[in-house]
Amino acid sequence: MKTKISRRQMLQIGGVGMLGLTLPRMLQASAPRNGQKSCIFIVQYGGASHHDSWDLKPDASDDIRGPYRPIATNVPGIQVGELFPKLASMADRYTIIRSMTHGNGGHDGGMHICMTGHSAPTVETPYFGSVVAKVRPSTANMPSYVWLQNLAGDVQPRYLNGGFLGASYSPLRVGNDMDNPAEPNFRVRAFDTHADVSHERMRQRLQLISQLPSPSGRGAGGEGASQASMQMFQERAVDLLTGPEARRAFDLDHETRGTRDRYGRHALGQNLLMARRLIESGVRLVSVTAWAGLPRGETFRNVQTWDMHGNGAGLGSIFGNGAFGLGWALPNVDQGVSALLEDLHVRGILDDTLVVMVGEFGRTPRISNAGRDHWPACYSAMLAGAGIRGGYVHGSSDRQGAYVRDAAVRPEAFGATLFHALGIPPETRLSPDGFTRSASAGQPVLNLFA
Repeated sequence: MKTKISRRQMLQIGGVGMLGLTLPRMLQASAPRNGQKSCIFIVQYGGASHHDSWDLKPDASDDIRGPYRPIATNVPGIQVGELFPKLASMADRYTIIRSMTHGNGGHDGGMHICMTGHSAPTVETPYFGSVVAKVRPSTANMPSYVWLQNLAGDVQPRYLNGGFLGASYSPLRVGNDMDNPAEPNFRVRAFDTHADVSHERMRQRLQLISQLPSPSGRGAGGEGASQASMQMFQERAVDLLTGPEARRAFDLDHETRGTRDRYGRHALGQNLLMARRLIESGVRLVSVTAWAGLPRGETFRNVQTWDMHGNGAGLGSIFGNGAFGLGWALPNVDQGVSALLEDLHVRGILDDTLVVMVGEFGRTPRISNAGRDHWPACYSAMLAGAGIRGGYVHGSSDRQGAYVRDAAVRPEAFGATLFHALGIPPETRLSPDGFTRSASAGQPVLNLFA
């Protein structure tokens, strides 16, 4: 009597289950299709202060403007904060949006809005990366969607799944707290196999799977075709695990010391350098949590770099040089992001790579107890590459930086703009029925494009 082997058992025999989903299914989400644009999405989790970076108010009262002053950029009429000298020298390569707005001041809700492009997302609304992985997957033997560095515990781990699109469109997450590429002993373990499964044994198991009889009497679209497709992705999974390409893409030891120094030897700088390598290797969207790491001598607490509530929360002054101070965070952003933009430009891939930097909201206009609180009514974002105009400021805030004065950019418009830059029509339907659940309910802000 023959024993029928289920699909689940077949995958278990394959021995390549990992990362909370099977690697073959992740690669199935990366099957070749049309589309060439990629994205590096820098997530300023916690809510970065627009008053002290992109939208300074030098004529406001002391308790609003803070100690930093605006400086000129290389584009006449555009100014940024004084802690962005490198970014100021390349303002002709990016757009500043000073009119971002929504209505949710919580980290969890605000982040879900920020990363989905929906003002009222459902629990299962997928993040941008999952949508890109489905609609414009990688054509290389690489995951389509990677997330570098974890988000802290103030948000639910929605960023680790694919929402209603399913686990196949989850990101491969690399880095967690102090386990990041700025640490001397860091090593990417995502492609490690079980200790008792050598590469040769894995290939033998794959060969055994290939000898399993296909179900008979199935149509072209039935279980037989599905099994043949899964076998192909099993083979790609083994190639990825045993081959050098993916491992090399994640290995910063292939970069010169000078390059690593230029990005900055902090978590953000090294993660941005890794993001550049991944984009060059075929990953479609890399999200980078903009954790700036720790100043020397500080003890790790969490990764909420931008949640700068000040002395009232025991975090020190927002204008200090500690882990929760702009004096530490903004120079690291300036170093890492400027190096990224320069590298993408020199390598000739900025035109095909959308770079986004934004948090879930901004910070309050008024400084209280040496900090600023959550403020979703008005904040800023930076976009570059993939057809985005350089040397442009879109929208404006009022005299205190509290509310949008003109050209408001709401989540739907922001999401549609990102999809448009990546060559994805915002109205693209994500549900199997082809009618419901569009990628975006908004329209792109076409003024942002050259």
